[in-house]
Amino acid sequence: MGDLVNLRQARKQRSRDEKERLAEENRSRFGRGKLERTREAAERRRSEAVLDGARIDRPEKPGA
Repeated sequence: MGDLVNLRQARKQRSRDEKERLAEENRSRFGRGKLERTREAAERRRSEAVLDGARIDRPEKPGA
């Protein structure tokens, strides 16, 4: 005879496998590595500094 299979466990495992496959697909499609995130953050800080440095009217300091 063949092996006994608990259908509930098999269904749950199939569901977990499908979720993991979808998660892997999303990670490859939308995920970014740590290097990419740090580069983007550094670029954002540089561009904000350039924009803030080129401001014509500087905001007044509180209490000054």
